[in-house]
Amino acid sequence: MGKIASMAYFRVPPRWLFVKITDEQGNVGWGEASLEGHTQAVEGCLDAWFERYQGMEADDIEHIWQMSWRTSFYRGGPVFMSALAGIDIALWDLKARKLGVPIYQLLGGKLRDKLKVYAWIGGDRPGDVEAQALARKAQGFQAVKMNATEDVGWLDSPAALQGCVERVRTVKRLGMDAAVDFHGRVHLPMAKQLARALEPHAPLFIEEPLLSEHLPGIRALHGLTTCPVALGERLHSRWDVRPFLEAGCVDILQPDISHVGGISEMRRIAAMAEAYDVALAPHCPLGPIALAANVQVDAVSANFAIQEMGLGIHYNDTGHDITSYIWNPEVWHVKDGYIAVPTGPGLGIEVDEELVRSLSKDAKPWVSPGFIGPGGEIREW
Repeated sequence: MGKIASMAYFRVPPRWLFVKITDEQGNVGWGEASLEGHTQAVEGCLDAWFERYQGMEADDIEHIWQMSWRTSFYRGGPVFMSALAGIDIALWDLKARKLGVPIYQLLGGKLRDKLKVYAWIGGDRPGDVEAQALARKAQGFQAVKMNATEDVGWLDSPAALQGCVERVRTVKRLGMDAAVDFHGRVHLPMAKQLARALEPHAPLFIEEPLLSEHLPGIRALHGLTTCPVALGERLHSRWDVRPFLEAGCVDILQPDISHVGGISEMRRIAAMAEAYDVALAPHCPLGPIALAANVQVDAVSANFAIQEMGLGIHYNDTGHDITSYIWNPEVWHVKDGYIAVPTGPGLGIEVDEELVRSLSKDAKPWVSPGFIGPGGEIREW
């Protein structure tokens, strides 16, 4: 046992928020509390929780998780759950490192030795996908994901959807699987058309075909298409996930470990999804700590399907990537569409604290981009 002695967070480029927890014996754990576009809000929450949790037993991970959830009165949501994720992941890393084992050993032991992965192509305004897909293939990937469209009106010309179909066909011709992210940009009148148009080209899945506040619409759309429907990055707890499982309108669940309260809640969500025959494909366009945390849960989840990797994603435009900030970037080597499950202690990565501290100085918060339509109206990004 060891009491929490200190906690710190580090805002680092391109858009990540790392958390470090140290106990009285000098044991250290790292977590990631990244919430894209809302870093300052999460930092404020961490300030309050850090003061409260100093002196508590670092091994009591579930007690601290429940304290964060049940004694705040207001609970859930992206800010609270991202802050909690940073703390939770760091505590799991600390505990497993102290015991000299990977986190997955504390979760029951791994079910697999390697994990299927995919990476992004195309950017926010998707284009030039053939060259980018070939580059991913050369990196070892066999599956990619791209945004379906640029900004789309509530009711737009059907011609606005044809580019998406052609891009999927292009990637498929290269012998790769292609997932399509509607990104919540596409409203129901257009989403129905796009799902139907993509069907003959067998996308790996269609992601966030509608925003998650439109459960009845997602349920209706799910019944209209044979394309597997994926969603979950904007659901922040098992209670948020439950209505979608009960409605039978999701095939692939995509919780984000940095937005759902960390490893503890991700493990519970995965088990819930398994009971509904729903696959797990965690959302992770974030940093190396978040990815490493996902990998620990993926390794022990029977319903794991595929893991998103932020390697070279278009947001990493500052020269920093998931291979940055760690001493052992080789853990992210992709071969034949898979990465190996790391065998090192804790998260299986070694954080370069000196670099983290150096680049956190005066780091600017990342601001979410937006789309403006031709009439001056704000459109979903």
